[in-house]
Amino acid sequence: MTRVSAFSSPFMLGFDDIERVLDRVSKAANDGYPPYNIERLPASDEQGEVIRITLAVAGFTRDQLDVSVEESQLVIRGRQQEDKTRQYLHRGIAARQFQRAFVLAEGIEILGADLRDGLLSIDLARPEPERIVRRIEISAGD
Repeated sequence: MTRVSAFSSPFMLGFDDIERVLDRVSKAANDGYPPYNIERLPASDEQGEVIRITLAVAGFTRDQLDVSVEESQLVIRGRQQEDKTRQYLHRGIAARQFQRAFVLAEGIEILGADLRDGLLSIDLARPEPERIVRRIEISAGD
């Protein structure tokens, strides 16, 4: 059975990459750990719109977290190691690994990341796009 998408229209030229991005997003949206917020911060004079992603990563240290950009995706990984020296009477907090990915639009810049009080905040800037109008000359076919 072949899959028909909205991007298969003959009027939608060059949108193959967007279709692949939507497939990646739909696959990644199923995992709910760790929980996160995405908020828009007020624009400043130096930067355009700033977006902050905040992940709840209680129990992770800075050394156990990795933030990177891979193929137009912001990827956050967390790796905790089992502490074999501890003897638990009850184990309700598991040492857990995670990977959370956010697809980035072209031109998004990563401003930085901060870990404070169990919350990892990553700030991104979306520069204001330059408005370009280009006139196309029509040649005479004589």
